[in-house]
Amino acid sequence: MSEIVKTEAVVLNKIDYRDTSVIASLYTEDLGKISAIVKGARSTKSKIGRIVDPLNHLRVILYKKETRDVQLVSDAEIISHFARLKENLLALKYSYSIIELVHKLTPVDEQNKRIFRGIVRILSLLEKGEEKPEILFGKFFIFLMKETGYEIQFKKCSVCGKRELKNMVNGFNWDTGILCVKCKEEKIDNYRIKPELFDYLNCLKSTKLVPAVSDSIIIDANKFFETYLKFHVPDFKEIQTFKSF
Repeated sequence: MSEIVKTEAVVLNKIDYRDTSVIASLYTEDLGKISAIVKGARSTKSKIGRIVDPLNHLRVILYKKETRDVQLVSDAEIISHFARLKENLLALKYSYSIIELVHKLTPVDEQNKRIFRGIVRILSLLEKGEEKPEILFGKFFIFLMKETGYEIQFKKCSVCGKRELKNMVNGFNWDTGILCVKCKEEKIDNYRIKPELFDYLNCLKSTKLVPAVSDSIIIDANKFFETYLKFHVPDFKEIQTFKSF
């Protein structure tokens, strides 16, 4: 027997299915990440098909059945389609990177309202454009790592516990976390963290506006994020959206 579920959702991606339908990956408020089919979505007459599109924030009605992996969307309406965001190429790049990571890193059918609210909030901030898209992406990345069990540790040296790490070239061990100058010499496998990158990563964890940073630090941070994921997430190779823009 099917259960009717009314919930909010953000569309993570979609693929064509058979002649006229699509299957969408949705991150929903009440069910977590699910796959759902929109029958006839590619017909020019389909109202639902036009709005079930990546990044859109929707209110949906689902026919949910525990015995099937793909649920059925029976109706949907737009809450926000983030029009201004979609006109900004850099904001679009980082928005697609965000939903790509959510799609890849979150488990199926596991409710997490914090993640759902986090997605909606970060897309809304990208829409407002008051802070640089690359900084908002970094903040969301730090948040998502914590919520999915991959929290990045850089408050204190993961070996000796030293907390005074500013203005130094520290190391980072992918297993344990940040390493002070002394302890990094004793760990063969570590990633070099320049003072500017260390300060930036710590700023991303705060709720304050992050001051302007150089393009080189953004590049270093994104490289750090990808390398961190490659180490911790099986089969993760890269953030594909970075290569598409």
